[in-house]
Amino acid sequence: MKGYSKKYLPLLLGLACALGVLLGAALDFSNYTSSSLLSTNKKKEKLARLIDYIEYEYVDEVNMDSIVDVTVNGILTDLDPHSVYIPQAEYANLSESMKGDFVGIGVSFYNVNDTIAVIQTLEGGPSEKVGIQGGDRILYANGQPLFNKQISNDSITEHLKGEENTKVVLKIYRKGVPELLEFNVNRGKVPLKSVDAAYMLTDELGYIKINRFAESTYKEFREKLILLKKQGAKQIALDLRDNPGGYLAEATQIVDEFLDDNKLILLTKNKKGAIEKTFSTKDGIFEKGELYVLINENSASASEIVAGALQDNDKGTIVGRRSYGKGLVQREMALGDGSAVRLTIARYYTPTGRSIQKPYDHGNEEYFKDYLNRYKNGELVNADNISVDDSLKYTTPGGRTVYGGGGIIPDIFVPKDTNFEKESLNLMLRMGYMDRFIFETLENNRSYYNSLSFEDFRNTAIVDESILQQFREFTRRENFQIKVSQYKPVLKRYLKATMAQQLFGSNAFEQIVNEEDPMIEKVIELSKEK
Repeated sequence: MKGYSKKYLPLLLGLACALGVLLGAALDFSNYTSSSLLSTNKKKEKLARLIDYIEYEYVDEVNMDSIVDVTVNGILTDLDPHSVYIPQAEYANLSESMKGDFVGIGVSFYNVNDTIAVIQTLEGGPSEKVGIQGGDRILYANGQPLFNKQISNDSITEHLKGEENTKVVLKIYRKGVPELLEFNVNRGKVPLKSVDAAYMLTDELGYIKINRFAESTYKEFREKLILLKKQGAKQIALDLRDNPGGYLAEATQIVDEFLDDNKLILLTKNKKGAIEKTFSTKDGIFEKGELYVLINENSASASEIVAGALQDNDKGTIVGRRSYGKGLVQREMALGDGSAVRLTIARYYTPTGRSIQKPYDHGNEEYFKDYLNRYKNGELVNADNISVDDSLKYTTPGGRTVYGGGGIIPDIFVPKDTNFEKESLNLMLRMGYMDRFIFETLENNRSYYNSLSFEDFRNTAIVDESILQQFREFTRRENFQIKVSQYKPVLKRYLKATMAQQLFGSNAFEQIVNEEDPMIEKVIELSKEK
């Protein structure tokens, strides 16, 4: 549900534990001598004593929560770019986003003119089941008015969320219906989909897009893979573009569906030199089919595990641009007060033994500038500009040359359109900037749009010149100036995709937005050569 709070509220409780974990790394005290434990305790005592001095003796009042926040973040920043502190207030939302579901009524909404307007019900959620629709206005929840007042999204969420299997009575205004509608909604688990789309690109080529690797990702993926096979898919395009990663186990299970029995998927190595290896099993359901994996500069971590494992096992073709380059493994560790740290505990290596972690020895600021550096050196538009280190050259069993040292280099390169206007349009699309405009457009004639099937919608030139003009006026009101004359067809497609999202869901969105996508077109071309 939109509108979750992401404000930080760090707490002092559990600091001693945090410092012990971070500085002592004493995750298993049985491995340490009494003298090493004493040394570690002295370090903890030193920092704890400093905090006490500041709290009780410093001349001015200070926010101790902020002191702790700065201390913990400062420690982690000096370790590596991916060891991070998760404050208590943020932890619940982050955990929820990776669980694969949350408890609520299952709507996304806007606060329009001090009224809660439903954008769409979430597929499989309680609101969809009782018949709530996009465009409905939620006026009351259990008799509590939710309109004509200054009410934050967080407060709205508190009224609509609750314990599983509890009821909330909603009174709703629906345009064209004279009386308020009443719905008894039984709060329940609402799926947070990590598989955005699964459909057939051609008669034999299926397409699956994964946006992150959450707890439910493998289950979602397998269901979609089985469905596509039933529809005739003999080839699969697995889209991992802009996928930042997530749970390692979900990634390895997905790889397992494509590999023969007992193939090495990855290995991890910690600071003590302990190596853990993960192998495929005999249960894969797409071991014989042709595979294409789509990656770009924002495909990271678990996405790179998938691409690297398949590439090193000579399974399929990697298409796109060099991936992000994150080869560090984090473990989430609770700090006792509802906050946590994600601490790097190992490095992972692809089956050929290569590390794909890009360097971070010049500090975090330089590390996170990597995209800008790739842009400046021309790597995003020309594969010849990708810098490789011959000392990190590896060879797969099938004789393919691959490189370590920073990301997965694709087998087939597809350049990025770096035109500023095109980039701005894509940013507007992916960041949801077009959503409110499309919501207003649908509101003007919702009965017509709701009457369309997806096939009718897809085959209709739904975004005409008048809608484009309205969008230009909308961007001017929002102080977002952009010239789109040469990219008018792209803008029309993006607006239509956004409309498809609100009317039909993410699967429809991806089908529209992928039309004329250069990377998709390249995969279709390659598939026809097989």
